Order: sequence, then structure tokens, then C-alpha cells
Amino acid sequence: MNWKFFKELLAIDSTSGKEREVAEWLHRTLEAPCIDVQEVGDGILNLFLKWGTPRVVFCTHMDTVPPYLPPVFPEHLMCEAGEEGFQAVKGRGSCDAKGQIFAMYTACKELEAKGFTDFGLLLLAGEETGSWGAKAFARTDFRAPFLIVGEPTENKMVSASKGTKSYDLTFHGEAFHSGYPQYGVSAVELFNEFYNQLKATDFGTDPLLGETSWNVGLLHSDNPQNILSPELGCRLYFRTTFVSDGPVQDWMAALPGRMAVSVAARGGDAPARYVTLPGFESAPVAFGSDAPHLTGFGHKIICGPGTVRVAHRPDEHILVAELEKAVKQYIQMYKALTAPTDKTS
Repeated sequence: MNWKFFKELLAIDSTSGKEREVAEWLHRTLEAPCIDVQEVGDGILNLFLKWGTPRVVFCTHMDTVPPYLPPVFPEHLMCEAGEEGFQAVKGRGSCDAKGQIFAMYTACKELEAKGFTDFGLLLLAGEETGSWGAKAFARTDFRAPFLIVGEPTENKMVSASKGTKSYDLTFHGEAFHSGYPQYGVSAVELFNEFYNQLKATDFGTDPLLGETSWNVGLLHSDNPQNILSPELGCRLYFRTTFVSDGPVQDWMAALPGRMAVSVAARGGDAPARYVTLPGFESAPVAFGSDAPHLTGFGHKIICGPGTVRVAHRPDEHILVAELEKAVKQYIQMYKALTAPTDKTS
């Protein structure tokens, strides 16, 4: 495996919005009979490497979450001190998803060396901030039977994934001197009331995907300490299940009728089931991916090295053994999907 290539890939900051540089570097560095470049907008690019007419398309994303963390790479893949047998590459993107780029491209070059000519490698921009590259690619006329999306799944095939629903909320209070709160309405108090209502709401337990989860981000109320907050804004992000996807949307649609809040739906995707193959481990996941937005494919698989437990953390890393296993598995998946007796489940 070309570890020098992986180290150079990790050394480029491709935080969402900045991934054009890594796309251009990959365009110059990667080798394939055909490489298509697609402008996505806002300066970001998709790359599509093709070996013949692809029946199987390997796919992952080039952007990473912030902040950028430079790679820490064990020279000559030496074991880290004090952890015998543990070899890891650290740095932003090592697990999500430059490790997938590295493993998938390595698999593609091995397939090329074996004489196969009906596969491709699709590298997308903007996955972490809304799957903008996937949505742009879906507007092309490309179609293929099989898609393998690389995400950190511990090299297990994803049997099902939760959906996503995102909302912008604005709570409307009434400013007043904080010494006389009885004469005003604090938007912070409204938010607290909403938050407690949401915590108390049971959206049901899905037999496959479990509980619905949610997170509040971009929380902001720009008021001095001696004035009741007239306005508070935040973003609410749900991870929905087959049981809860509809009820969550209904609950949010009814929210403005219960309190002084404006709700703007930002979209998302529905929970989905994915193809698994005999002989591979599988499990459901709670995270999203580009897969729901890539509509031009007959069957979709999600699988890749690394674990989501470290994917967005400051200690992001990936095990060398997992990368090596992923290369072998991607080749096995390709052969299973293209065999004359190919069956999916």
C-alpha cells in the first residue's frame, strides 16, 4: 500500500468549504483511464475516476469536519510506544473519510492490475455540510447497478441507517429590564420550555434503529445580562427511525401553535435500508451519508474502515489493519456483485 500517498493526502486541509485544493491535488495525483471533473458550486469539485463503463462505483467524500488536525504518521508503520501491536494513523480525515479514499483507490488499482475494467471511484465534495456534491452528481445522467459508499463502519456493511431532519428555530420574547421580568418575556425561558417538552416526548422505539436522537446547535441570544432576551435562535438536528420519521415532522409542524417560535425546515433524508452480502458482518448505524442522495444506482452498500466513535473527535485516527482489511473487502464486494450468479439482499 502506498503510505506516502496517504500521508500527503492527510497533510492537505480539506475542511468543508476548502476541499477544492485536495480535489485538484487528487486530480493531478490519481491515475485512471478517465477522470471527470464536476463543478459543484461555491468553488468545490467532484471527481469521478472510471475504468471502462462502471457497473460498480466506489464512493466517498473529500471534505472533513473542522478543525484541521495535521497527520501523525508512524514512520515505516512502527508500533506506537507502549501499545504493542497497535499501528495507527492520526489526523483529521484519517477515519472520515480520507481513509476510505485511500482504501478504495488502492482497491481500484489492484482491480486494474487484475484486468478488470467496469468500475469507478466517485469522490464527492460537501458531504459534511449537506451532501452538496452528491446532490450535484445526482443531477447528471449517470446510472449504474451498484454503489459502495465508504464511511467509518468498522468494516461492517450497514443494514440500515437513521434519517435526518434539520430545523432552524427562532424563539420570540419581549425585551424588558431584567429587574422586572414579570413585564416581559424571555426567549431563553421559551427555549427552556421547548427543550423540556422535547426531552419528555416519546417518539417510539424502532426494533432495528432504536431510539430517536437529537442535538441543538448554533444556540445564540444576543442580549445584555440586564435585559430579557427578545430573541433566541438555534438549529435542531434529529436522527430519525422508521418509527419516528413521520411523528417528528408532525411534532415540529405543530410547534408554532404551542409557543412563540418560528420554525423553518432545512430538509434531510429518511431512514433507509441498504444491501448486505453473505459472508460480511453487518449492523445498523445512526449517522448519515451521501448514500440517500445518490439516486442513480440500483443497489447501495455502505461499508468502510474506521469507527464513527473517533470520526469527529480531536484524537481521530484509523488502524492500519482496518485499512488493509478494507482493501481486501472492497475487492471481494466487487467480485461478488459482478459474478454471473450475483445476488443481493
